[in-house]
Formats: sequence, structure tokens, C-alpha cells
Amino acid sequence: MQKATEEIILSSRESSFLIRKFDRKGFLAPFHFHPEFELTYILEGRGKRFVGNNMSSFRENDLVLIGSNLPHCWKLAATEKIKAGSVVIQFTPEQFAPFMNNQIPEFNSINNLLRRSNNGIQFSEKIAGAMKKDIQSIFIEKDKFKRLLILLRILKSLSNTRQFTLLNRNDFVHSQSAHNRERLNKVNAYIIENFQENISLKKAAQIIGMTPNAFCKYYKNITRETLMETVINLRIDYAIQQLIETDKSITDICFESGFGDVSHFYKIFSSRMKMSPLRYRNKYQLEIG
Repeated sequence: MQKATEEIILSSRESSFLIRKFDRKGFLAPFHFHPEFELTYILEGRGKRFVGNNMSSFRENDLVLIGSNLPHCWKLAATEKIKAGSVVIQFTPEQFAPFMNNQIPEFNSINNLLRRSNNGIQFSEKIAGAMKKDIQSIFIEKDKFKRLLILLRILKSLSNTRQFTLLNRNDFVHSQSAHNRERLNKVNAYIIENFQENISLKKAAQIIGMTPNAFCKYYKNITRETLMETVINLRIDYAIQQLIETDKSITDICFESGFGDVSHFYKIFSSRMKMSPLRYRNKYQLEIG
């Protein structure tokens, strides 16, 4: 049973932020959270990115800013054989407090950027490409002051663009108490790690020490949907990405997405998307063709 884990990041007294480069092993991290902001740039690899309640595909040149304590993880595609790597920059709210408290007017736009990051921000491929040189140079720069200037330049550039997508739009979840967010992180981790298999209401309730009946009321009160609605939405989102990105059969996609019956999959998919899986795939191929 997978739970959202809090990652402990060892800070350095010699720098106000950390920069690390990861290979394939870095993508093995479970669904986790930490108080630090995190800017992640994907150098190589592709797969699924989970940020809060959002699941999206990622590939090379993916750039995402994660807010403080927002759960996240990157999972490489199961068939992915090529190299994978990322550059990750992390800094705490305390270290960047002058920017977040409007103490320095020149950094108001960065302040707004960091506040938006509570939802997770994916920047467009064009913006990510424009940031690549700075992100690579900040990793190899030895002078700590110059590294800070590069980071500020990156954040300033990102704060000025409107070419981005907010990933986790459930503001009502982020506005919950720390205790409720911690509970939801644990449940969401269980869902993310197991949505392609059987999801047990009993197990989900046990994770946060509740009876199934109490859990159902608690979960819907906070998320505005039932546990199974969350699971089905995640499975449909996964199926949509498989229909678009692969040539797998509808039957294979059905079972890989966690549905146990093809006719049920067709019914659920058609109800949500207003068309069958096959028609959705054909429509998408016509639009891009």
C-alpha cells in the first residue's frame, strides 16, 4: 500500500537553493511532497506526471514548477528503454520570503508566480526550450552568486509569460488544513499507485484510520467527488492519453487503464467524452492529420 511520503531535503548553508541532476533512478521516487518549491526540467525520457490530482504526459523539454507541499511524481513509461534524466532546482519559502511578501517591489511578478505554483505550473514547450540554456548553465556554474542571478533570471522570465497550464485546479483541497492535506496526500498516493488495478474503499479508509462509511463522507466533503469518481476520472484520463499516443487496441487500453470489462469501459468513456473510444481516436487523428 503506497502512501504519499514527505521528502526530507538537506539544505546547504552555502547556498539559498539546491540544484540536482537525476538519471533514471530519480524517476523511481514515489508520490511525495516537501515544503520546498521545485522547478523540474526533463532532459530525457517520457511517461506520466502526477501533480496533485492531475495526470499528464511528459517528455523531453518538459518544464514544471511545483508549489510548497504539493504532492507530485514522474513515472517513466513502462516500455521506456532510452535514457532518462532531469535537472531539479529546489528552494524553500523561507529562503525566498522577500519575494513572496512583497518586500521587494521589483519581484512582484515572481511573487505571483510562486503563489500560482500552488496549483503546479507546466510551461509551454516553447518557453521550456527558451529556458534550457539557463537551466543547464546554472547546474555547471561554480560561482554561487552567479548561480543565484541565473535562478532569478529564470523565475523572472517564467513570471512574465502567459504560456503555461495550471495542473492541479482543486483549490479547495489546497485551502484545507495541513492535517486534511496530509490525509488526502496519503489517499491520493494509494490511488495513483493502484488505479490500474483494484482500488479498495476499505484500504483507502484504513490509510487514514477511518471506517469506510466515515471515509466516504469525509472524502466527498473535501474533494467534491466520491472515491470511485476520482478513480474513474483518472482511468479515463489515462485511456485518453493511450488512445492519442499509442496504436494499442481499445481492448488493451481498457484493461491497462484499470477497467475490468470492455462494455463498461465503452459506456463510461462515451458518457464522459460524448463519443466512443474509437471515434475519439479517429477524430483526434483527423484533427492532427
